[in-house]
Order: sequence, then C-alpha cells, then structure tokens
Amino acid sequence: MHALLIALASTVIINAQVADGTGAPLRRESVRITEDRITAIGNFDPAPGDEVIDAKGLVLAPGFIDIHNHSDRALDRDPLATTQIAQGITTVLLGADGDSPWPIGSWLDERRGKPVAMNLAVAVGHATVREQILQKDFRRVSRPTEVAAMAKLVEQGMAEGAIGLSSGLEYDVASYSTTEEMVEVAAAAAKHGGFYMTHIRDEADRSFEALREEIAIGQRAHIPVQHSHIKLGTVSVWGKAAEYVKIIEDARRDGLDFLADCYPYDAWFSTIKVLVPDKQYESPPSVKDALAAVGGAGNITIANFAPNKRYERHTIEELAKDEKIDPIDMFIRIIREGNAANDDALIVAKSMTEADIELFYKQPWVMVASDGGIDLRHPRGAGTFPRVLGRFVREKHWFTVQEAVRKMTSLPAQRMGLRDRGTLRKGTFADLVLFDPETVIDRATFAQPMELPVGIKAVFVNGVKVWNESQPTGAKPGRVLTH
Repeated sequence: MHALLIALASTVIINAQVADGTGAPLRRESVRITEDRITAIGNFDPAPGDEVIDAKGLVLAPGFIDIHNHSDRALDRDPLATTQIAQGITTVLLGADGDSPWPIGSWLDERRGKPVAMNLAVAVGHATVREQILQKDFRRVSRPTEVAAMAKLVEQGMAEGAIGLSSGLEYDVASYSTTEEMVEVAAAAAKHGGFYMTHIRDEADRSFEALREEIAIGQRAHIPVQHSHIKLGTVSVWGKAAEYVKIIEDARRDGLDFLADCYPYDAWFSTIKVLVPDKQYESPPSVKDALAAVGGAGNITIANFAPNKRYERHTIEELAKDEKIDPIDMFIRIIREGNAANDDALIVAKSMTEADIELFYKQPWVMVASDGGIDLRHPRGAGTFPRVLGRFVREKHWFTVQEAVRKMTSLPAQRMGLRDRGTLRKGTFADLVLFDPETVIDRATFAQPMELPVGIKAVFVNGVKVWNESQPTGAKPGRVLTH
C-alpha cells in the first residue's frame, strides 16, 4: 500500500486563477497533476505526500501552442529551447512557410531519439517537395506529371506523421507555382485529414489578390486554411484591415474553415529579396519602389548577413550615409554581395501599423503565434506570448486575459487536431503555464532579441516542470505529436 501511495503522489497547484483555454471567466481552483495528465480540477485538498505549489495571485493556463515556429535547425544546439519555454510555449508546429525536414518519417524518428523540452509537430513543406521533384529547375511552371509527383510526396509526408501542408508562396522556390499546383498538393494533404498553412503570395501591395487566391485554394481543395502571420505590410494597404477581414468573414460564412495567426510586432523578418516582388533586385526603379513601399530605407534593418557582418544591426539608410551613396545603390550592393556568397541578407522591416494589428487580433478566429524560434534575430523569437499578455491585455486592454489564453491554446489546438492539449480539464495532458498577470512582459528588443521575458513562473510539459521562475530545469519531456 505504501509503495502504491508513493507511485501515485502528485503535484497539486492551489489558489490559482484558472484560465482553462476556452475563454471562460477565470475561476479559483486547485489542479492535480499525476504523471503526465490532469487528474483533478476543482475544490479539493492535497493528499499526504503531494507536492503543493501555492499559486496565489497567479494565472494557471494550458501550455501555449505556437503554430508557426522555426526552431527546426536549432533543437540539437539548444534542446532545452530556453527562449521558447521561457515564454510559456509547450508545443510547436515546425516546417512552416513551405520549408520542412525531409523525409518526414526519418526526421521524426530522429527527434524521438533526441527529446527536447517542448512537444513537436511538423508540417510537410510544399517548397521542400517541389525541390525534390524539380531540383534546381524550379524557376518555371511545373508540368502536370510533376505536380502529381509532388502530391504523391505530400501524401507520403502526411502518412509518415506530418499534420498538415505548409507553403511560402512569396519565396523563390514556391513563387513560380500556379494556383492549380497548390490546389493539387493541398488536396493531397486533405486526403489525410491535414490542413493548409500558408504564407500567401503577397503581404504587400497585392495582399488582397493573394488572399483571394488562398481562399480559392482552400475551397477547391476542400481543406481547412491557416493563414500565417496575417498582416498588411506596405504603405498602399495600411488601414485596410477591415476590408481584408470582410473578405475572410464572407469566406467563413460560405463554409471555409479559415483561421489565422498574428505576431505582436509591427516589423517582419525575412530575406531582403522579398522586398522586390518583380525580382528585379538590381534595377534602380524596382528597388526605389520597394523601399518606398515600406516607408523608406530607414525602416529596413540588416539582421543577419554572413558575407559582411559589419552591416548587421544597421538600417540601409544608415549604411548608405556611411558609404556616402544613395540607399538604392546600397541595397543593390547588399544584393550583389549576397549573390556572390550565395547567402542573402536577412532583414527586419518595420512596415505594419498598430491599428491594423489591433483589428486583426480582435477577430475571434485569429490566434497568437510567433513566427519565431530558437536563435531568431527578431524579438518575436523570445517575446511573443508575454508581449501579448503584458502589452495587449494588461496595458492596452484589447481583450481579456482569458481570451488571450484561448488564442494561445485551444484555438491553435483546434487547428492542429490536438484533442488532449490546449484546454485545462480532467484527463488532458499536463502542459501548463503559471504566470503573474501583473508583471508578465517581454524584454526582447530588436537590439537585444534574445532577452528573456519576466512573469512566467513555471511551465510544465507532460506533467514535468521544464521552467522554474527564471531558468530551465534541464528536463526534456517533450514528445513528437502526429496524426
């Protein structure tokens, strides 16, 4: 009997304000964790031998689920995923923007053998399978036989454990694909119960055209749609979020299962070539238009550039002044240096308005996601979830803490098909975050993008504490999640 009691000893969190992930009002309850599950929730007394955590003044929520995360290549270097668990993330979806590991099955097997602190799921990347078929000959429209071969690889990836298909239609490999190609590969993912997560073809001047294409792909392929990092990213479309939302609402009323995610920053992070939609990267008129579209060269900061580290953390405007040349010429110089080294500059471009971000976030179908990850040189990689809780909930009152938690938990779980994660109820996996609603805040900046947040007191993954006050515990209980 004594041995049985020891085996069943639990952790009990008392006096917490519980945000259960559904958006329901906060309520004071106790929660019991036994092994990897929630085994009781309500008003009860801890049993002898239980570890008791007094959470007075704190909010207890399901672990945050980041549906758009780029930690793929850094997991081996940092299996504790410090910048991720420090902000309350317990589950991530990898393979975003059309770029995924391949083959899916062997990568997942490798990850099972090298567990990390978070749970991992993966999407199969459209650009990844496109390159498998077209190799270096991807700068063209694919033939029907090639599209069929891509679709077959998507089905393979889904069968091996991917939970959806991702695309990055603004990026080089995928930008040459047609709508018909995307419908075909999305339909292949739909056969296996997957969803279509997409960085659409344009988030700038042609945002509305790209949105309509995304909706058409979802409707024609009969697949749920996840719109990645919803934004309006150039001067010409600033202030048009209400029109954008109306198009989405109409599609949802017509039956399309459409959700979106948003990160809480007015600047994006990508390759420098994304700025020039006509791909004429060394054409002064094209570059001039590209710089004007985001409000000028002063809004573009070089974040990573291996060929010339001296450029990093400076705007193109600053670099041009130092070199005593025009910003257009500076841009072209960076392009040429990158081409010579086959290594394009990564940039941060400040090109969204807070009013548009607020309107998007207030939509009930928009969730929180980072588009970040371990080592990312953008503050969203270390600050996204605490930033929403601290700045948008506590300071700006855009929505309640329970609604913010819903956007971080049950909404992404719904899209990912995670029935036993994303809500806090008896029987669900014990992925939990304990945070102080009065102090939680991000500290990462563009100058110091790896600074950890404050106010996240404890994080549990599958019942094991991975974060305690201000540091990781060293535990790596994360699991691979598949269909």
